[in-house]
Amino acid sequence: MRWDDVYLRACATRLPAVMSAEEAVARGLVDAVSVRRMQSTGVTVGEQSPPDMAVAAARTALGRSGVVPDDIALLLHASLYHQGYDMWAPASYVQRLGVGNRCPAMEVRQTSNGGMAALELAAAHLTATGAPAAMITTADRFCAPGIDRWRTDPGTVLADGATATVVARGRGFARLVSLVLVSEPGLEEMHRGDDPPGDAPLAVRCPVDFEATTRVYLRSPEGQRSVARMANAQTETIERALEEAKSQQADIDWFVLPHLGRRRLDVNFFRRYGIDPERTLWSWSRGIGHLGAGDQFAGLTHLVESGRARAGERALLLGVGGGFTWSAAVVEFTDVPAWPASAAAQADL
Repeated sequence: MRWDDVYLRACATRLPAVMSAEEAVARGLVDAVSVRRMQSTGVTVGEQSPPDMAVAAARTALGRSGVVPDDIALLLHASLYHQGYDMWAPASYVQRLGVGNRCPAMEVRQTSNGGMAALELAAAHLTATGAPAAMITTADRFCAPGIDRWRTDPGTVLADGATATVVARGRGFARLVSLVLVSEPGLEEMHRGDDPPGDAPLAVRCPVDFEATTRVYLRSPEGQRSVARMANAQTETIERALEEAKSQQADIDWFVLPHLGRRRLDVNFFRRYGIDPERTLWSWSRGIGHLGAGDQFAGLTHLVESGRARAGERALLLGVGGGFTWSAAVVEFTDVPAWPASAAAQADL
């Protein structure tokens, strides 16, 4: 869909300290061969809970935006993994401590595509209601016993951290030009496998093992057709987003991609679409890791904070999440602010 009056007013991250890949190998957390294949240089690892990191990011983004809490008409919190408590509403916690108002606060659970899905929901809400602004937060902490950040999803290292984005009407540092999401629900079995459903969290596999479920799925007739289906859906998403933005791929200055290992990026993005890695944030993201639902917002934050974004440039944000869903958004930088680097996570807020 093409959007006419939806802007990104501000964004921020909350990232803990980086554990180098060398340290992870020395501690036996991952083998050197896997690190070389991914070309990872490190990953953010922290002790702070995901909602607390989201609160910190939300406070920074709200302060940067100039928006008052009462103008936030919707808060959406996206995540992949455990948020600290069972049968609990982390979105309300982020709202209470990070925003401090009484608007609707909801979770978005669309795995790694949750942040981009939240962006579409926020844009639609502002357009339909005429409300001035919405807040999107993402946060995860990938830790034992349920997750092995280096081995749960081979080819990708899972990172701790949070992002926050204020979406608003009227003005912002970037204009949302187009946003497209495409779904292929027939692929949901890839991360389910053939185990019977569990009766409690982590009852089926602990730690979570995507390689095992994918191996089972690829042996099925449906799984043998999955590679082509995934490639076609991703291409459809990109082509539609560019068409609705009245852009060509050559018009894109920055490609903000998921924080995957190098082999996955080569196969799924660099070689498939002829994307120059220098026009991406690979040199930065390889030292951060995959932030679950927040890679795209973290990338935008880094472009602004590092001074690399320029007014008039366009960025193509790409996302993919289990289920499967794909997303593509074209944003145009309009008035790039001079923000300092977002603060690292702290234990106390």
